[in-house]
Amino acid sequence: MGQDSSLLLLSARNSNGLKGIAPLVQKDGTLAFLGGTDLVDYHDFIVADNDAGEFFAALAEYLAAQTEWEALHFGSLPEGSSALEQLPTALRAHGLDVVVEPEDVAPGMQLPESWDEYLAGLKKKDRHELRRKLRRLEGAGALRYYAISSPDELPEAMNFFLGLMRESRDDKAEFMTSEREEFFRDMARELLAADVLRLFFLELDGVRVAATLCMDYRGTRFLYNSGFDRAYNHLSVGLLLKVLCLRDAIESGMSYYDFLRGDERYKYDLGAVDVQIYTMTARRA
Repeated sequence: MGQDSSLLLLSARNSNGLKGIAPLVQKDGTLAFLGGTDLVDYHDFIVADNDAGEFFAALAEYLAAQTEWEALHFGSLPEGSSALEQLPTALRAHGLDVVVEPEDVAPGMQLPESWDEYLAGLKKKDRHELRRKLRRLEGAGALRYYAISSPDELPEAMNFFLGLMRESRDDKAEFMTSEREEFFRDMARELLAADVLRLFFLELDGVRVAATLCMDYRGTRFLYNSGFDRAYNHLSVGLLLKVLCLRDAIESGMSYYDFLRGDERYKYDLGAVDVQIYTMTARRA
């Protein structure tokens, strides 16, 4: 939650049971979502679409009656969220000033039924460049591409993943503090147990040269983070493992590939289009 923050975990219920959850924290007079944007790409309220209207009306009424906060700051709301559609109206009905503005983008793409169809949908230049890089990698040695599936393998695999992540970029090495490393390890363990985690490795001549940490949920593959050995950067091993993960998602019947937050050039070269992320803020009028 961060220092000097207090947890405010709200639930809404009626005679039929639980209707929604608002996972919030309060700090310095501001209510915000639990979880920082350094680790979480999307924030949202936990509510089924058919309960959203009732939930947000109750949430707005509750928040308006509380005197402990001065501002609401709900960041990282993805395009299409029911919160963006319904919460501003509910808050304004209680006299609050509400502003919704763009925060970032999370590029992604609908996946076709086959790899060939995916390649055909790329721009000619991007398709040619991708095929060239794949041929170069295939000619560099014996390749092996696989995902970790056993809990017994996970601790050692995470050691390699975190090492490759730190190795790939100086800013990632700085980012991976001991506290964040603990978060990554705990997250990986829990998501593997839930059959959501997909931790992929690329080996060249028996050496692990790249890794990606993905999550599969309800037909979407989320590309959460990655790393590679910079000694093999001339073979584009980091990029091409992402491509292999994308191909695996297609062949596994996934419907969407989400590159998550950030407008890095390679995402668009691989066919992604922007999905907007928004911030909603509110203050008492």
